[in-house]
Amino acid sequence: MKRYFLLFVFFFPGLIYGQDLAFGKQMLQQLTSEDFWGRGYTKEGMHKAAAFLADRFAEYGLKPLAGDDYFQHFNYSVNTFPAKMKLRLNNKELIPGIDFIVAPESKGLRVKGKLVQMDSVSFVDKENRFILKIENKLTWSVAPDAEDYSMVSINKSSINFIPSAYSVDIDNSVNSDFNASNICGFVKGTERPDSFLFITAHYDHLGGMGKDTYFPGANDNASGISLLLNLCRYYGLHPQRYSMAFILFAGEEIGLLGSKYFTEHPPVALSHIRFLTNTDLAGTGEEGITVVNATEFPKEFNLMTALNDSAKWLTNIYSRGKAPNSDHYYFSEKGVPAFFFYTMGGIKAYHDVFDKAETLPLNKYEALFQLMLAFNKSLMGNK
Repeated sequence: MKRYFLLFVFFFPGLIYGQDLAFGKQMLQQLTSEDFWGRGYTKEGMHKAAAFLADRFAEYGLKPLAGDDYFQHFNYSVNTFPAKMKLRLNNKELIPGIDFIVAPESKGLRVKGKLVQMDSVSFVDKENRFILKIENKLTWSVAPDAEDYSMVSINKSSINFIPSAYSVDIDNSVNSDFNASNICGFVKGTERPDSFLFITAHYDHLGGMGKDTYFPGANDNASGISLLLNLCRYYGLHPQRYSMAFILFAGEEIGLLGSKYFTEHPPVALSHIRFLTNTDLAGTGEEGITVVNATEFPKEFNLMTALNDSAKWLTNIYSRGKAPNSDHYYFSEKGVPAFFFYTMGGIKAYHDVFDKAETLPLNKYEALFQLMLAFNKSLMGNK
């Protein structure tokens, strides 16, 4: 039977690839669905995503990294926009997410007023502490608190007039004690169970802006979650010499809070982590990947590039130095060898409502999966 299976794989590799890619696309659709509301702070989006992902860890045979469940709880403050999100400009009703976004640090505001032009892209109503800016591209983020002003950014292509009269109706709510959870599981090593390889990704995104608009977060970072879960499936069925740990972080978009908390309260000693690989923005790749911390850990970077040169999975692996731009950062700051890789090329949707599953190609999904398997195998000294 084994002989026939190997022949099947040899002559029909596309079917095995198709299964992995089908898994990736299915997971992408689920994680970006309205049910999870941008995996953020309103409509229980992040909490629902956390429960779903913990169920996947259990389904794939992972054990909790510490304690009786997969959750590492922590709290922080966040400014949210759970309800009204309306803006009318010169009698034109604008669409949230498409025509405008509210600055994440804005306070709620319900007012009609007049704008004074400050420069070619900035307009203000000083009395009501309202600011309007015109931008070429709208990108949103998350803020911990509300300031004493309100600000919106307008998509330049959405208006063909000089803003003057406006009316705004925006609700905000500061949750000063939002409960978030990192999700932590592992597959026990067969020979060196106290030595770990970590694979990490953040599962939070921006959530919703008002009651009708949410940010799907397909590339950022449903793509990385999907890749991590596919590796969970593999290692759950194929335990390795070292323990394989999988961490899904919350709070990345608001300042790497989940990974910071993890390194300050590690369920396992950080000195036991042989290497950590963090994946974020893994949905494209036609131009290759960039590896952050490549210059910090040249031996491991040379190992990765040699593996890729041999198998030709990716067109390029670019080297980048140290950068505090994802969840690898606090680990390497505490002495844990760590890489963060992101894919290059393809769609430009980022932190906007257009980062959708249906437009994300996942065209190097299988290549990244194979590269991760080979890299981890080599890190453990396997031939």
